[in-house]
Amino acid sequence: MHVIDLPSPNHAARPADADIDILVLHYTELPLDESLAILRDDARAQRVSAHYVLDLDGTLYRLVPEDRVAWHAGRSYWRGRDALNATSIGIEIVNLHGDLHDYPSRQIAALIELCRDVIARHPAIVPHNVVGHSDIAPRRKVDPGRRFPWATLAQAGIGLWPRGAQAKLEGDVQAALQRFGYPPAVEVATADIVAAFQRRFRPNLVDGVADDETRALLADLLDQVKVPRLA
Repeated sequence: MHVIDLPSPNHAARPADADIDILVLHYTELPLDESLAILRDDARAQRVSAHYVLDLDGTLYRLVPEDRVAWHAGRSYWRGRDALNATSIGIEIVNLHGDLHDYPSRQIAALIELCRDVIARHPAIVPHNVVGHSDIAPRRKVDPGRRFPWATLAQAGIGLWPRGAQAKLEGDVQAALQRFGYPPAVEVATADIVAAFQRRFRPNLVDGVADDETRALLADLLDQVKVPRLA
């Protein structure tokens, strides 16, 4: 993989007790040059950055050292914690809209290599904690999009993918989504959270309806990660 160091001034120190345990995947929604300019601009009212930017041809740009906080997640929540920049690595993948445009195979091959390297350096990033921006910010964000090949990454040992839709989900779907990692239905409605789950794990139909297939996929994933049902 071709790596180019292009430092961004937009970063901060990690908290002393921070354990890097989340990997967040984004799409840029802009071409490479515009994305790099924004992520390295320290004059914006709202400064943003990422640890890495991955171009369409697999070229990797390293913007922020992994031991520093990059400002990529914004208002976010996963598995009982919010403000996830402090404990995460952020990768921006060049794609104008992941609902509309496929990710080239060369780009995904480079992404798999990068993710494996990051996870090797930070073993606390378990498969359960490899997420899309849409997972940690339902309704507010939709990246990396419905065309992102999550199943391909899971086959490479990165993240999770359902084994099938045979399991049966008992109880309330919102409670089950929260057990898996999604936020409580406070600032966003349950339908928005269901849609975020579908966007990731059933991208062919994203309607926010917790139908039998959605519930079965969620039950399978909860079984994979051995999350107990709350009493």
